Amino acid sequence: MNPALLLASGGLDSTTVAYWLRAQQQAFIPVFFDYGQHCVDTEWTTLQNVLPKDIAEKSVRIDISQVFSGSRSRLIVEPDLWSEDVIPNDLYIPYRTLLFFSAAAAIAQTHDMTEVYSGFINSNHAKEIDCSAGFLNNLGALADNIGPVRFHIPFRDKSKAEVARLAQQLSVPIGRTFSCQVFSDIPCGACPNCVDRLNALKELELS
Repeated sequence: MNPALLLASGGLDSTTVAYWLRAQQQAFIPVFFDYGQHCVDTEWTTLQNVLPKDIAEKSVRIDISQVFSGSRSRLIVEPDLWSEDVIPNDLYIPYRTLLFFSAAAAIAQTHDMTEVYSGFINSNHAKEIDCSAGFLNNLGALADNIGPVRFHIPFRDKSKAEVARLAQQLSVPIGRTFSCQVFSDIPCGACPNCVDRLNALKELELS
């Protein structure tokens, strides 16, 4: 059986998918996209540290940063929160998710793989239309009309707290994952991703 491809970032959701696939004895290759994000080195290092060693060694880093060259998104240009305010609209990057899935499908088919997995969930605070539930739910139908690659988003109906609970059961190193949208090194604790994560972990402690 050919391995699957996993869109991996070092964040809680995609890392949990990695451990979930491993528990099912599904072979896979983690693919990490450098799209010019200011935290790219932190994310890449985190990915190497949170995945089991034998899987981390197979991870592939793909540079697509030129696509968003010149973007003013605060995911690309790191803000100074001492002097600047950041609102959700500042984190917008057009068609990023669609690009991820398209590139993943191209890579998969090139290497005779037919399954692409990702960790998108229904609690993402996303402005992009290609991160909406409607888009993700129709992704499979879109692939049916293009080629043999199939997309799997196993946690898209789960909340962040539900993913955290599953991560705990799978012995995911939750504390070492990284998902901050604002700072490139230390989680800010205030961006949508950080707030979602902290609330999930707090709910996990109370359950």
